Amino acid sequence: MNLPNEIPIPDIQSTSDDRQIAINKVGIKSLKHPISIATREGGSQNTIALFNMYVGLPKDCKGTHMSRFVHILNQNSSPVDRFSFKETVEDMIKVLEAESGLIEVSFPFFIEKTAPVSKVKSLMDYQVTLKGEIYEGSYSFFVKVVVPVKSLCPCSKEISDYGAHNQRSHVTITAETTGDIWVEDLVKIAEEEGSCELYGLLKRPDEKHVTEKAYDNPKFVEDIVRDVCIRLGNRQEVISYTVESENFESIHNHSAYALVQSKIK
Repeated sequence: MNLPNEIPIPDIQSTSDDRQIAINKVGIKSLKHPISIATREGGSQNTIALFNMYVGLPKDCKGTHMSRFVHILNQNSSPVDRFSFKETVEDMIKVLEAESGLIEVSFPFFIEKTAPVSKVKSLMDYQVTLKGEIYEGSYSFFVKVVVPVKSLCPCSKEISDYGAHNQRSHVTITAETTGDIWVEDLVKIAEEEGSCELYGLLKRPDEKHVTEKAYDNPKFVEDIVRDVCIRLGNRQEVISYTVESENFESIHNHSAYALVQSKIK
């Protein structure tokens, strides 16, 4: 209802379009917003996230209402888990009067780690992306983690009289899940399948331990992705996955890389 003497403002987005071309994704991209992430232990962690939010636009609609995306974010302050994330996607679909929609949110996630020998505690950060999509009435949820690990070359160890070249590697897991699989679970899988995990803080006895553990557990980039796949294949809640490993080579001016994609169910 218009107030007295108020001049009506036209809603151009709601007008029709005669070009008859549907748009797969339209919305906002790269919006920074504070967010609270539910943790496996039952608590939550505050962080700053980068949001992409899209809906599908029918061929006869002129445009979508961009301000509504931001409004949705400001109305959702509870800790994010797989249940609340689905509710947010559903809410976006309803508010934007759309049939399909996608939300992607990326953020740094911190885990406290204990050094293997000195037991000193420190934080490690991991890049995480959550993705929820409704398409043709079906909902899909993905968790992506980028986990830094240490890798040591089996070939270098075999052919060298002493030592072996090693490097820092990024193991990236993207898992489509229908159950409770936490960021912490995926991080643990990736760390356990590298030559050795990394820590934010190490004392000299810890450095010795990490160096020797990696030497005793050499892995090619191919070994890492295959071993991670075996672990994911044993998780009932994972229905598909993509596993990548990039080794930032210490004796070459390039990276070694491997990728495996699989749909379990």
